[in-house]
Amino acid sequence: MKKDTRQLEEAIGYTFKNPDYLTVALTHSSYANEIKAGRGADYERQEFLGDAVLELVSSDHIFHNHPDMPEGDMTKLRASLVCEPALAHCARDIDLADYIRLGRGEESTGGRAKESIISDVMEAIIGGIYLDSGLEDAAKFVNRFIMSHEDEIHAFYDAKSQLQQMAQAGGHVVTYEVIGESGPDHAKVYTVACLIDGVNISDGEGRSKKSAQQAAALEALRSGKCI
Repeated sequence: MKKDTRQLEEAIGYTFKNPDYLTVALTHSSYANEIKAGRGADYERQEFLGDAVLELVSSDHIFHNHPDMPEGDMTKLRASLVCEPALAHCARDIDLADYIRLGRGEESTGGRAKESIISDVMEAIIGGIYLDSGLEDAAKFVNRFIMSHEDEIHAFYDAKSQLQQMAQAGGHVVTYEVIGESGPDHAKVYTVACLIDGVNISDGEGRSKKSAQQAAALEALRSGKCI
């Protein structure tokens, strides 16, 4: 852990009455095992609770903000808003990765940059706030730091399908090609080119090939070159 947790509380605008909930939310099992903290010292149980709170709050948000959206589309939108990459993206606003307590082994293999860990901690914080103050404050956190990103998250994760539909309507073919890799194996960044009819339209970067493709597709849509 690189920062004082009081900075994190300032960033999220919430001070824990019981600071143990925050400590647990930030503790990965590798750290708990390393210091022999015992069962319940890592974030996994709070993450379980936070996941349920997140599903409820995100469902409520979508229901009230999209009154004409059919159930199937609501389910897809919720899935895009609460998936690992989306939560990790939202966590960057509060530099959450800097506060996570990791064991030496997990730290050395790039655990601080893993979307799976960052998203789990995000859910564990939601669970911690729920335990500390109840649903209202947990919902405030979710709405401020996750639901407020709805438009950009939805645009990002829907970019490939939008581009594909537009290209097919014009009789064009979209393909993606990895054109670069950087960083160590445990924290690799991929650069992917988006090609329409074999012509490079845009590039995108991501920590996985799939996220790099999405970034390249979103850039293609923004550029207007795909139309």
